[in-house]
Amino acid sequence: MKKGTLKQILLITDGCSNKGENPAATAALAYQQGISVNVIGIMEDDQTEQPEGFQEVEEIAMSGGGVSQIVYKQSLSQTVKTVTQQAMTQTLQGFVNKELKQILGSEQSMEDIEPEKRGEIMEVVEDMGETCDLEVLVMVDTSASMHNKLPTVKEALIDLSVSLNARIGRNRFCIYSFPGRRTEIQKVFDWSPKLDSISTVFPKLTSGGITPTGPAIREAIYQFSRKSLLRSFEDENEQGTEETWH
Repeated sequence: MKKGTLKQILLITDGCSNKGENPAATAALAYQQGISVNVIGIMEDDQTEQPEGFQEVEEIAMSGGGVSQIVYKQSLSQTVKTVTQQAMTQTLQGFVNKELKQILGSEQSMEDIEPEKRGEIMEVVEDMGETCDLEVLVMVDTSASMHNKLPTVKEALIDLSVSLNARIGRNRFCIYSFPGRRTEIQKVFDWSPKLDSISTVFPKLTSGGITPTGPAIREAIYQFSRKSLLRSFEDENEQGTEETWH
């Protein structure tokens, strides 16, 4: 992984998975590979009770070292931005805490540091949040019950792109839907620094079928490792070209 790159899976769903392996277990696998898994569960605006399946939302995020949020459809845009931001801060705090433990010894934690120094450390975390590179693989549940929520999801993702592009660090996004037509997961939008062109892609999304969340997360992990491999090939090729010129 390139130093300074935060990797996130952002899963947007309206219920629990009903096919394939346990999604919390695959989220734990993603976390082991340096990818945090964040989950947003969408409720209809007139829903008064939280569906039973939403317990899974919390479990996936907990196993994946990420952030989870249950939200009404109308509040989705703000939530997508907040969850992405919280997950960045959480990941960076974890990284800084690990570094501090190496310096201060495992017995001491952030709470043991005097308030002034703690404030300075938090400033460093905020600064890193602005300058690090961010890669977000968005997974959109397109099972049958998501049909009338997809336009809201589209608006929320465009909003996310606009807000994150104010950062200094580079952003890259891609979008997958699940279930796919013939596979567990289907690429909707390839890696790009901006999501404004998803307007052309989203009308093509069709909803229907079951919710294979576990297999979809596993496939998302593969897409990250495939991207890293392609990047290392590109770097090697560039290096080879430079050497030819010298």
